[in-house]
Amino acid sequence: MSEETPVSVTLEKDGEVAVIIVNNPPVNALSWHVRQGLEDHFAAALGDDSVKAIVLRCAGATFIAGADISEFGKPPRGPDFNAVLNSIEAASKPVVAAIHGTALGGGLETALVCHYRIAVPSAKLGVPEVKLGLLPGAGGTQRLPRVVGVEAAATMTSTGDPLPAAKAKELGLVDELAGEDSLAADAIAFARAKIADGPRPTRERPVFGDVAVIEQLKTANAKRWRGFEAPYANLACVEAATRLPFEEGLAFEREQFMKLMFGSQSAAQRHIFFAERQAAKIDGLPKDTQLRDIKKVGVIGAGTMGGGISMNFLQKGIPVTIVEMQQEALDRGTGVIRKNYEASAAKGRFKPEQVEAMMGILTPTLNLDDLADCDLIIEAVYENMDVKKDIFGKLDKIAKPGAILASNTSYLDIDEIATATSRPGDVLGMHFFSPANVMKLLEVVRGDKTAPDALATAMAIGKKIGKVAVVAGVCDGFIGNRMLKPRQVEAMNLLMEGATPQQIDKVHVEFGMPMGPFQMSDLA
Repeated sequence: MSEETPVSVTLEKDGEVAVIIVNNPPVNALSWHVRQGLEDHFAAALGDDSVKAIVLRCAGATFIAGADISEFGKPPRGPDFNAVLNSIEAASKPVVAAIHGTALGGGLETALVCHYRIAVPSAKLGVPEVKLGLLPGAGGTQRLPRVVGVEAAATMTSTGDPLPAAKAKELGLVDELAGEDSLAADAIAFARAKIADGPRPTRERPVFGDVAVIEQLKTANAKRWRGFEAPYANLACVEAATRLPFEEGLAFEREQFMKLMFGSQSAAQRHIFFAERQAAKIDGLPKDTQLRDIKKVGVIGAGTMGGGISMNFLQKGIPVTIVEMQQEALDRGTGVIRKNYEASAAKGRFKPEQVEAMMGILTPTLNLDDLADCDLIIEAVYENMDVKKDIFGKLDKIAKPGAILASNTSYLDIDEIATATSRPGDVLGMHFFSPANVMKLLEVVRGDKTAPDALATAMAIGKKIGKVAVVAGVCDGFIGNRMLKPRQVEAMNLLMEGATPQQIDKVHVEFGMPMGPFQMSDLA
């Protein structure tokens, strides 16, 4: 390796077993220097007569979590990834992948060219490229059907959902489960036991399973995949594995990969991937900002928004006190929460005991004073400035020091709401979108006097409850509604000119939007 090459791969020996270790923080991505290190150290281990088996493992929190997507679209550097993988698969000595954390995308493809795989029980394995508008471009669609069968391979590649280690072992993707804290030693022992068996090149294993599952997946996901190219390209590659020799299958996969890589859909999905991560970075916020502890949440309003907001926290085991003004409204709101959870349980998303546990940490009340012990209080009443200022004035006297006071307002001025309190540093917006327990976007509105730790805490709790949290400034409609408003205005103009709501919605859906403006209004 040249002097400029970072040392991200090292080699150690344990008797007759060579251990090649990738150390490329934070997620051991397959950067060009990692590929170079793998090529160099595998060549060294294979050329050493005293080495009888090889273990590939990673330092840090995870196995190889995937390709270095920051290199996508840039001039190639370092050895070709496919060439490196093919050389590992062709190794004359048994190679064992030792997996912890996540083996995703290119990471799983690296594990697939190893002859055997051992993983800790907490590991997850998958090929999420479809979520970036891509497919596994290094043999994943051709090797997976030879290891887990057509059904599992088609499902994994087209949905992008990872498998827990136990399920991966059941499917044959993992050969052995290691101790959670003894992976390094267990992998060496496993490799030593495989010396007598020798290499087991994945490409030489036969494809198995029922190809009919591919059409079944297309039918089952027709609505979800409408307009997307990548799921169908993934399935086409898995289907190709059932009828083409391995090398021809690889060529077909590569052709499909390049089409997607240089297409507009993948470019857009990769943009979203980076944009969501960029949105989590808050301008002007010190990196050492200490978060406030959120152990209990209060929600004012048990209607559609208040109930949905509450569900987000209950699902994460965070107790919620929900306040209404009338018993009938309170009973109706908590009843809807239970009904939603029971409907999810009927679909297998929750166990009945989980539903009871979530309802067990929900405290319904008619008394605003019961919010005194909450660390975060979210107001979710109707859009009226006077009403909201009245509530925040009362919260100022009730809430404990350091509690964050948040409004779910979608349009109103957070700075004006904050004037109703003596603690404007604790006031911010947390605008959930309807239905609040489903929609991913959470606008965290930073007021002129919002304290840095309050803002950082709201962003962190948003992430904890599974939202994509973005910081918004105080302005009309913040971000989402400011973008939607022109569409809504023009839709109403079309309505006044004689078009029906159904016609207007149909045009939007055919254009590619999930729903039209009037469907969206009905849902909200």
